Amino acid sequence: MQTPCPTDSSPDADAALDAALARIGRLANPSEECEDGPSSGGGAFVPVEPDSFRDAGLTDSKVEALALKFLLARGDATGREIADQIKLPFVLIDELLRELKDSRLVVHRGSAPMNDFQYQLSDLGRERGRRYSQHCTYFGSAPVSLKNYIASVKAQSLAGQHPTADDLQRAFEGLLLGKSILDRLGPAINSGRGLFLFGPSGNGKTSIAERITAAFGREIWIPRAIGVDGEIIRLFDPMNHEEAPLTPGNGLYDNRKIDKRWVRVRRPTIVAGGELTISQLEVTINASTGICEAPLQMKSNCGTLVIDDFGRQRMHINELLNRWIVPLEKRIDFLSLPNGKKIQVPFDQLVVFSTNLEPRDLVDEAFLRRIPYKIEVIDPTEDEFHRLFELMGRELGISYRRESVEYLITAHYRRVHRPFRFCHPRDLLLQVRNYCKYLNCPAEMTNGHFDRAVENYFAVM
Repeated sequence: MQTPCPTDSSPDADAALDAALARIGRLANPSEECEDGPSSGGGAFVPVEPDSFRDAGLTDSKVEALALKFLLARGDATGREIADQIKLPFVLIDELLRELKDSRLVVHRGSAPMNDFQYQLSDLGRERGRRYSQHCTYFGSAPVSLKNYIASVKAQSLAGQHPTADDLQRAFEGLLLGKSILDRLGPAINSGRGLFLFGPSGNGKTSIAERITAAFGREIWIPRAIGVDGEIIRLFDPMNHEEAPLTPGNGLYDNRKIDKRWVRVRRPTIVAGGELTISQLEVTINASTGICEAPLQMKSNCGTLVIDDFGRQRMHINELLNRWIVPLEKRIDFLSLPNGKKIQVPFDQLVVFSTNLEPRDLVDEAFLRRIPYKIEVIDPTEDEFHRLFELMGRELGISYRRESVEYLITAHYRRVHRPFRFCHPRDLLLQVRNYCKYLNCPAEMTNGHFDRAVENYFAVM
């Protein structure tokens, strides 16, 4: 007996229809599949795969240069390997390679799977590839236009993020911060503008500054490289950017149609200390390769830039202040390219100046006015000091003994008028643990262990 097909009104038919419509919707709106995609002020920003070179902001000659330089360095490669190298859809690269073959710049060395070929440069192609390399040796990801980069920063700007008290609690989890300092940090972080953290050394200013970005949460998309009038500026920096790839799609075919010239990263936190120089704030070019590198403030867009040990940089402090006085006010920066052209780029990050020097002694009133929030990170109270020993003891596997910590405070702090610092419990307990390891005995908080740790730690302090 033949089983009747379900009618249009049957539950099976409705379920099949709903599944088909959902599938079509996902194909038409690939960003909906990116459930963990980046957030911006008004919704998710997802770079969509281009349908043509023009749609990607590129010309045939620019892509040709990248392909020929890659083949010149590699020797031979399949069309899909070339497409993967320069991060463009294979269908566009395949069409370009056919034209290059017709122009006798490349030849087929053999066939490859999935209707592809193994390509190799001809003598004419090698000559042209060398000419391209003389100007710039770069043959990585095809660059994104400056216009599209500016639009992406606007879509993912800190101005669209409004961290709450719960967000701050999550960001600073593990740090012992009182409600008063959190209530001062909250508005400063929400402003997305400049912030001064000052106070005695050892109270966690750098730790606070490095965790601020976590209050904004989520990820952002940045281009691997930006193209401006023939110059290529490398933006993605594995040293400063932590990649956060999308979860793999189900099945062999990924229908999300993401533009692979972009990379998904955690909102960046870039820390520059005493080694900071004025050249790191400008576009730099490697004379031997012709490749430009983006400055630190551009790499930190949509995140946090921490100037640690402010006032101890190798350059004169007035150089830094004069360089940034306009960007801090206008939220835009002007950069000079090696070809002499000036470009305008967003200055969209929270700049945190961290120093143990007095801000008034470092900068004038005009600059301080452009840093709307100045927060002093003060010494911990005695109760907070006890709490720090309890927290650090738990982390290091050392049982907290209140009477031994009281002895430490009385004998080595009150008696010599030594101020508490947030870093002291961690540093002293590490001394205790290392000494106990040497003796091959359990690590404990005892009066004798604290005496020995203080003798070593404060010997010249």
